[in-house]
Amino acid sequence: MLGNSKTSRGRPRKCRCVRGEPRVKYFKPRGIPLISLEEVVLTVDECEALCFADRQGMYQADAAKKMRISRQTFGNIIESARKKTAEAILCGKAIRIGGGAYTVSNVKKQKGRKHA
Repeated sequence: MLGNSKTSRGRPRKCRCVRGEPRVKYFKPRGIPLISLEEVVLTVDECEALCFADRQGMYQADAAKKMRISRQTFGNIIESARKKTAEAILCGKAIRIGGGAYTVSNVKKQKGRKHA
């Protein structure tokens, strides 16, 4: 008999490297009480991928290097993030940002440069 299904599913997820925790962790449609909304959870690494690909216009290979993951993994993360974001916007759901397998980069910010 095989063990617990949680332990027999593929290999463990590698931590993705992000620059820091997002400053804003929740978005919701205006005028609808939070209690009435469904929620979509966007992980911190998905949020970082959106920032690199869609806000900063980075190529996937370059963004993957910054996050210390493969280009294919970055592609999977950005696809998931875009689907979740589109679902929230088009279906009027709240977005909560948090969780995921990530570590915060220890790269220091350069003076005068701001990170998103």
